Amino acid sequence: MSDCIFCKLANGEIPTNVVYEDEEMFCFHDVDPQAPVHVLLIPKKHITCIDDLKQEDKEVIGNMMLKIKDIAKALELENGYRVVSNNGEDAFQTVKHLHFHILGKRKLTWPPG
Repeated sequence: MSDCIFCKLANGEIPTNVVYEDEEMFCFHDVDPQAPVHVLLIPKKHITCIDDLKQEDKEVIGNMMLKIKDIAKALELENGYRVVSNNGEDAFQTVKHLHFHILGKRKLTWPPG
């Protein structure tokens, strides 16, 4: 999608601090971190939100879920981490491109908000 900031980041149109990248997914540091480590993992394919997932997306989403543990290990999140995906307005999804927040390096509280 031409006006999506996450698509522009994944396409290299906007510079960012890249953590991981392959042909399916892109991981980068959040510009407004909510924890000492806060990265975002996105599919390179533009998918607006969880509600827009289709059967054809299950492989890339499955691969992303499996990659999270590798990213967490590379970021030295050995004491634990949280994975969050906001879906829709009430969940405060501010960028309409499916993404997973990976947060860690501090004790995270519950409930989150």
